[in-house]
Amino acid sequence: MTMLRNLLLLCLGLILAGCDRPHWNGVNMSGVSWGREFRLQDTSGRERTLAEFRGRPVMLFFGFVQCAEVCPTSLLRAAEVKKQLGADGKGLQIILITVDPERDTPDLLRDYAAVFDPELVALRGDEAATRKTADEFRVYYQKVPTGDSYTVDHTALTYVFDADGNLRLGEPHNLTAEQVTQDLRQLLKPKADT
Repeated sequence: MTMLRNLLLLCLGLILAGCDRPHWNGVNMSGVSWGREFRLQDTSGRERTLAEFRGRPVMLFFGFVQCAEVCPTSLLRAAEVKKQLGADGKGLQIILITVDPERDTPDLLRDYAAVFDPELVALRGDEAATRKTADEFRVYYQKVPTGDSYTVDHTALTYVFDADGNLRLGEPHNLTAEQVTQDLRQLLKPKADT
């Protein structure tokens, strides 16, 4: 009887221990060995790195200005998440890295970013720096001809970093602002509460 009771208590303990783990709507990326840094220029030409945003959570998206649907809806979602977080959202940094540095000039990126969030940081590099950064974050992108112009196919995932600069989540494009906000609320909980 004592053995059965101890077994039941052990099982109950394991079940309750699992209750403390967060359930993510996005993909848990905690502990990956990539997606740790970039060196790109902002729209004023200043070199920026991921490390300088430590101390605040970051939502990072790869896209481009002429993207017809995925990029604007992802950036609108990020701005909505920031708004839904209320006071906690004031520290959230949204970053856009262009995968079309040929067309996305600093002026164009600055104007585009301002449409979504006045604090959104838009970054660009030359083709080599863009490729290096995309490779670091396991982002696919490729030009696709469209008549006399082109579009860019690219990974449509928003990367979420905690305030310590650790890549924690990948938020797919099909998640709602509410689902992403739930994830950010869990991520922003004080460590004693998680």
